[in-house]
Order: sequence, then C-alpha cells, then structure tokens
Amino acid sequence: MKTFITDDFLLNNDFAKILYHDYAEKLPILDYHNHLPPNEIAQNRVFENISQVWLAGDHYKWRAMRALGIDEKYITGTASDEDKFLKWGETTPYTVRNPLYHWTHLELQRYFGITELLTGESAASIYDRTSAMLQEPSHHTIPLLEQQNVEVVCTTDEPIDSLEYHRDILEQKTTSIKVFPAFRPDNAFAINGGSAFFAYLEKLENTTGKPINSYSDLLDTLRDRIDYFHENGCRLSDHGLEQMYYYEEGVHSCEKLFSKAKEGKTLSTDEIHYFKSRTLLFLCRLYHKKGWTQQFHLGAIRDNNQRLLTQLGPNSGFDSIGDFSQAKALRDFLNDLDSTDELAKTVAYNLNPADNEVIATMVGNFNDGSMKGKMQFGSGWWFLDQKDGMEKQMNALSNMGLLSCFVGMLTDSRSFLSFPRHEYFRRILCNLIGQDVTNGELPADEKWLGKIVTDICYQNAKDYFNFAD
Repeated sequence: MKTFITDDFLLNNDFAKILYHDYAEKLPILDYHNHLPPNEIAQNRVFENISQVWLAGDHYKWRAMRALGIDEKYITGTASDEDKFLKWGETTPYTVRNPLYHWTHLELQRYFGITELLTGESAASIYDRTSAMLQEPSHHTIPLLEQQNVEVVCTTDEPIDSLEYHRDILEQKTTSIKVFPAFRPDNAFAINGGSAFFAYLEKLENTTGKPINSYSDLLDTLRDRIDYFHENGCRLSDHGLEQMYYYEEGVHSCEKLFSKAKEGKTLSTDEIHYFKSRTLLFLCRLYHKKGWTQQFHLGAIRDNNQRLLTQLGPNSGFDSIGDFSQAKALRDFLNDLDSTDELAKTVAYNLNPADNEVIATMVGNFNDGSMKGKMQFGSGWWFLDQKDGMEKQMNALSNMGLLSCFVGMLTDSRSFLSFPRHEYFRRILCNLIGQDVTNGELPADEKWLGKIVTDICYQNAKDYFNFAD
C-alpha cells in the first residue's frame, strides 16, 4: 500500500498549503538542541544497516514494542539487527495515532524514497533496501544532514568532554554545516548522586588536570570549562530538571554541604536542593556574561520502573511526565538573576501540558524590551513533540505571548534520521495559521503571514542564538 504522506500531508486548507510550500518548505534547519554524537559527524560514520541508525537508542520505539508484548531481546537485547528491525516492522502498523507512525513513514520517504507502508510483510525488503543505501556515500552521516538542508547542529556536551570532534569537523572542512557544542553540566552538581557524583568529579579532574577538593574548586573548574566551551563555539547551555529550586543565599553553606557529602554523609532533600539551586544560579550568571542562551527542560520524571532499571540501566525508556510544582520557584530563580541584570536569554521547555499556560506566562514576566523574544516558551518537547502537543504549546504561546517571536522547533534526538521532525512542525504550524485564515480569524495576508512563518521556522532562531561564525 502506498503512503498517506502526500505533498499536502497535514495541510488541511488552501492557505496552509501556500504558507508551507511557498515559505516554510525549503528553509534551512537550525537544530539548536539534539543529542547527536559529534564523533559520528566528524568521522562521517557509515551505518551497517538501518537498525543501527534508527532503532538503537530510540526510546519511543522501544516503549511501543514493549507495549505490544515484544520480548526485550528484540529491543535492547541480543537479537540481530535484522531481527530487531523485522519486529519493528511488525509493530509499526499498531502505532496508528502515535507520532511514531507519522515519523516512521516521513523518514522512510525523505531519506530513502520509500513510499510503501512499513509492515511485517514489507519489513524484510525495506531492511535490505535501506541498509544497502546506507552504504552509499549519499547516506553517510554528513550527507544525511545535508539532505535535510541542515545549517546548524548544536550537540549536547558535558563539562568532561574534550570537544575534539567539534574541532575536527571545523578543521576538516568537509561540510558547510556548523556543529557547535552546548554545555550540559547537570552531572557536575548532582550532589544527590553520592559516590557517583564524586566519581564524576574525578573525570572532570582528569579532563582539566586540576584537583576538585572543595566547592570553590568546583566553581573554578566550571568557570574554566565554560571559557573552554566558549572558545570552541558554544553559545548555549542546557539543563534537565524535574523542577526549578530556589533558596536565598545563606540558608545553608554549599562549601559545608560539599564537605559533608565528600565524607559520605547523607544530605537532606532540602540541602540537596539548596546546593543545586545556588550552583545553577552561579552558572547562569556566567552564561549571561558570555552572552549565551540558557535552556531549562522542566518536568520529566525519569527511570520509573525499578525492576527494569536494575536489569537494563538508566535511559532505557522508562521515563514519563511529572507533576511538579513549577511557578513560584521559577519566578524566584529568574527574579534573582534579573534583579542584578544577569538574566541570560532563556528557553524554558515544559513536559506537562497542564503547565503550558503557567510556563508561558511566567517566562513572559521577564521580557524587558531589551531584545525580541528574550524569554522563550520552548517548543513541544519529548512526549509533547507530536501534533497535539505542538498545537497546544503554540496555542498557549499565542494566547499568553507572541507566537511571532517563537524560535521554533528542534529534534532533541540521537538519530541522524530525525530531521523530518522540522518538516512535521512546519506543516503543523502552517496548518494552524491557515485554519485561522479559513475561519476568518486572521486576514488572508499571504506576504505578512508568510514572513511570520519564515521567522518562526528559521529567522528568529538565527537572530536569537548568535552562533559563532
């Protein structure tokens, strides 16, 4: 059976078709947050088969397969790559109305020109054809990015990372795509990790050659790493947080808490949150000084299945939406920075759709007229980067702020085949605006609305992030 993904997929009115095909479709992609391995870009990796590029590390697919009752050996286990793909082929028809169904067929069509549906019956043939194409120079990692007109990629990198592969990409000059690091220091102040935290600090010591025997040593090291990242093109930080914490200085002593944890003593929840809050405030002031953008991913509750966490380890697809209180601490945290004029450009992503209006209105409190869209309510993220989630995020932003200032979509993905998510977003955006025109709620001003679409899909992000030349 032929695919349902036609030229006008998701474009349900004539004005939407104009906006997408004439304004959005051919725009370059600025993917300012993803988890692509920079070494695989630098080395222009050749994948042996589609399972390696498409199934490995994809929690979305893993969760769907488990829900269908597929044995773990075909998911993260010992089955061959081909057998894993065949099981994914059997699963795909049962993912109808899940975004996986759309993404799967978009990606097969955009990267491989395959317009038939993936099923248990077609899986073997599709496995052979796609795996053969992945051996061709046109389907190594860099050309896969170039096929999608990717202009900028920002990977997610820890303070311990050497950034050698980012330098290699720059020096090799084998692609015009700019690949920048983004600073993700969460593990460097995860004092709740106990011995794992100090094991991480040992890695940080090995990276820098400097001892970390005290809290002040830790701050000095993080400052040095920010300088190093900046010299290597970094202009963004990123943090994954259940919720923001805020404490006024002096409630505890971070120096004493560091020493207490190093002695193997247990910290209270209040002490842990204080340590994290004050350290993050320190970092955010450095981000402002550097002119960076800070990103806060709020609301995930991770590794919930204890039995399977023990069996498979963290980050294996057992995460969900959390229901944390977000408003007051986020307000106080942003106020602390704003009060000294050290609030950097900020993108706050929300994982609980019940909090969409909370986050949209809270970040809007801190726009100060210093620039367009300084404070951003980030795009639909993780469980919300699907049609309903993106529409709800954009509707909340439209109602509570200015959609026209939005910096648009990102992949937040580890897969080189995930970039049609930008197309998915652009089609949904154009349909949303086009439907308003059809309903008589917006004027049929193609030129003006076309500019709004262009800005959201490309120009706003280009102006906002100040990527290094």
